[in-house]
This record gives sequence, C-alpha cells and structure tokens, in this order.
Amino acid sequence: MYAKLWQLLPGPKPVKALLALIIAIAVFFLLMEVVFPWVSSLMPYNDVAV
Repeated sequence: MYAKLWQLLPGPKPVKALLALIIAIAVFFLLMEVVFPWVSSLMPYNDVAV
C-alpha cells in the first residue's frame, strides 16, 4: 500500500519525502480540527450523572 502511494507522488526521492511529510501533517491537522471534536461530542463521557 505504501509503495503504491510512493509511486503516485511526483518527482525524485527528496520531493516525494517532502510531499509525504506535508500530506501526513495535513491529515493530522484535519483529524485534530474536524474529526476528533466531532467524535468527542458523540462520546458518552459528556453525560455524567451522579
């Protein structure tokens, strides 16, 4: 799977490494800003009853 993604990236190895790093950072920020807050609102730990 990773080999296929590596082949899809354009350019020589340093450019591919930089693009892979940029894509990984973009996915990380997407998860932290959009996905995790949305999932957090659906979790039952917000409904605390004592």
